[in-house]
Amino acid sequence: MAASDWRLEGEWMKNCNCAFGCPCDFNALPTHGYCKGMVGMRITRGHFEGVKLDGICFAVVVDFPGALHQGNGTMQPIVDQRATPEQRQALFNILSGKHSAEGTLFHIFSLIVTTIRDPVFAPFEFSFDKNGRIAKLVAGDVLETEVEPIKNPVTGAPHRVQVVMPEGFEHRAAEVASANIRSTGAISFETRGTHSSLANVVQTPEGVAA
Repeated sequence: MAASDWRLEGEWMKNCNCAFGCPCDFNALPTHGYCKGMVGMRITRGHFEGVKLDGICFAVVVDFPGALHQGNGTMQPIVDQRATPEQRQALFNILSGKHSAEGTLFHIFSLIVTTIRDPVFAPFEFSFDKNGRIAKLVAGDVLETEVEPIKNPVTGAPHRVQVVMPEGFEHRAAEVASANIRSTGAISFETRGTHSSLANVVQTPEGVAA
């Protein structure tokens, strides 16, 4: 049982350089043999102990030389500049994985990341329409990603695919979409028309609650 009381409810996006249908969700190797991507969240309701996190956004940019489970990853946190020093520390506590049970998202992340770049504090623009498969995250001048529906290659019509993971440690269900990513911070890369997952999540010290 994790010692701390925390909870994050909100809108979650995971965008990466892989083809649609993130191979990680299927315990498969990355499309290109390595993973560069980001996760981002707008917290609608959240707290760490007595510190409220409602309305705060954050993102994490990652770079893994191989499959995620092989480790040796690098990450850079990007935190909403509106966050107070107490809120910033609360988020870092959650992201550290030290306050999560074994086998949960942030605990696993702490095991596979070996290098953490200095955090960036930036203004966030965050829009999110899960059912429409449309989203956008802009964090200052270091990260920008847009999400749109996958298009049928023949008709151009929006294509809809959902991934359901009853025992998932990241989310229980997500809409799959198409992402463009431009990252110019410590982990620099760019993609066009690559994978996106959009989900509403509830994360707790014991894992996904919804």
